[in-house]
Amino acid sequence: MSQQFATALYTASTWVIPLIIAITFHEASHGYVARLCGDDTAWRLGRVTFNPLKHIDPFGTMLLPALLLLMRSPFLFGYAKPVPVNFQALHNLRRDSILVAAAGPAMNLVLATLAALAFHLLPYVPDVARSWIAQNLENALIINVLLAIFNLLPLLPLDGGRILVGLLPDVLSTPLRRLEPYGLMILIGLIFVLPLLGAHLGIDLNFVWRLVQGSTGIIVDALLRLTGNVQDNNW
Repeated sequence: MSQQFATALYTASTWVIPLIIAITFHEASHGYVARLCGDDTAWRLGRVTFNPLKHIDPFGTMLLPALLLLMRSPFLFGYAKPVPVNFQALHNLRRDSILVAAAGPAMNLVLATLAALAFHLLPYVPDVARSWIAQNLENALIINVLLAIFNLLPLLPLDGGRILVGLLPDVLSTPLRRLEPYGLMILIGLIFVLPLLGAHLGIDLNFVWRLVQGSTGIIVDALLRLTGNVQDNNW
């Protein structure tokens, strides 16, 4: 095994493992809260599970993040197969749709907090594994906060869009719901196409990722401080 391949494999493992865990717990949480609120669709389909094979999307969970890593992208992006939810089966459509949507980002913030707390256990880890585990924890912290913030963007089909639909009166939520079939295209345009166009024109149009990254940095710093870590520690 060449040194270059070993380094690439090491780096990939410290990103892919936390990413799969973050996405798996995110999707399972949606299904679990949906079941509590009256819809057992995901439960019957076996999607309320922490088995990543049930949630992995070959392109969105594996290939896309790997390509971004190989391209040395400034951000890491991925997604899983969405958990099916029958919103009409929920006990209270408006309230429970908000709870189901918020469950995923909330779980990611819990995982980020646990990762930050786990930094305190590193002195007890054998030297041979400490660096690898520390890198996994650091990436888990970043990925989970990033995933939470990204999913809270107020655009369907993201969780933030569903929360916004539940909060807004019908006169405002109805037009937003009508945009859902085009939501993925709008999202791709905002985070990929628009920055490329801006770079070609000499204008910084990367405002969505700047918002996400800025918010992620603030929350990561807050979690590190709340859990007794200092941001410039050498984990």
